[in-house]
Amino acid sequence: MAVAFSFPKPGIQASSASQSNASTLCFSVQTASRTAFFPFKMLLEARCLSHALAERIRCSATSSERINSNASTSSPSRRTVGRGSKLIGCGSAVPKHSISNDDLSRIVDTSDEWIAVRTGIRNRRILSEDETLAGLAVEASTKALEMANVKPEDVDLILLCTSTPDDLFGGAPQVQRELGCTKALAFDLTAACSGFVLGLVTGTRFIKGGGYKNVLVIGADALSRYVDWTDRGTCILFGDGSGAVVLQAATDDQDSLLGFDMRSDGSGFRHLHAQLASQKADARDNLGESNGAARIPTKHSYGFLQMNGKEVFRFAVRAVPQVVESALEEAGLTAVNLDWLLLHQANQRILDAVADRLQIGHEKVISNLANYGNTSAASIPLALDEAVRNGQVKPGNIIATAGFGAGLTWASAIVKWG
Repeated sequence: MAVAFSFPKPGIQASSASQSNASTLCFSVQTASRTAFFPFKMLLEARCLSHALAERIRCSATSSERINSNASTSSPSRRTVGRGSKLIGCGSAVPKHSISNDDLSRIVDTSDEWIAVRTGIRNRRILSEDETLAGLAVEASTKALEMANVKPEDVDLILLCTSTPDDLFGGAPQVQRELGCTKALAFDLTAACSGFVLGLVTGTRFIKGGGYKNVLVIGADALSRYVDWTDRGTCILFGDGSGAVVLQAATDDQDSLLGFDMRSDGSGFRHLHAQLASQKADARDNLGESNGAARIPTKHSYGFLQMNGKEVFRFAVRAVPQVVESALEEAGLTAVNLDWLLLHQANQRILDAVADRLQIGHEKVISNLANYGNTSAASIPLALDEAVRNGQVKPGNIIATAGFGAGLTWASAIVKWG
């Protein structure tokens, strides 16, 4: 015999057995021959349910009140939610090997002047054989934790924002291990050049909704691994690097995240991508070619990064000001309230064009593009760390950040430093 319970909901007509009392609990007893309905009082009289069970399943506001009461008097170790997030530390790291425009001119048909005029880039850093992306992430994170005065064992969450991990399954747990963040949850977040901004917002949500206290957000990429070094349209642009920030739970009036806007559009994927170089063959073809025995593909690998530069430029100049303005509106601010504009370091012409559309003076645009090129998810935290450490960015400064890139994805966050 199976027993099923039915709870009339507010605003919905009760069953015929309970129309006289909408708060009455009804249940059905299913047998081989029929289903019978009884009011709750008869249930008690028949002693089919104990008094304790009846108390637990009462469908009334009292139950919700009891749940809320229990939550407020729970163990002191229960996480506190609904808090703000404060930016309290940053760090960065880059590979030791530098490649200049002159170096590239010996590989492809280009020159220092041609590259600098069109992109603003003069040098970029590239991982050597004895370096790893995880190593850069660990170095940047160590500096950020030291600035924040947070011990590794006090970190609750590590977000590694990257599209190029050392391991296909992600690199965050390895970074966690090397840092000694024994209590932290660690996982990767992939959104290409928008990754750090998405990771920053995600980290604040873990603090606000999940009760986490210390969150480490890392942006790290090594696109040199996927660049065709004979293609002057792409090889001149990209470099490797890492940057990290520490978010710490704070009161709402100390919240560093003032507003944000995040978007994506998969129809723009064709303009910027790095796809698998080979696709799995049809299973029927496999069988036909091997006399009935399934043939297993030997290996798949990602091809070179492909980019339509003109289309990406148009997209960035159009879309980035929109998300910045939307984030400013959420923050209750305008462009005149900004101390700094910190965009993904893709191309100096994009930085200047976005600043012009937002009517922000170029003296307020943070740029280290000339030294590092496009470091994807690392570009914003790398530039932020340098600006903080050289005294450009001071405590209380309001910064508009924005990332944009493959996916296509683009996002903006208005943040206060310190």
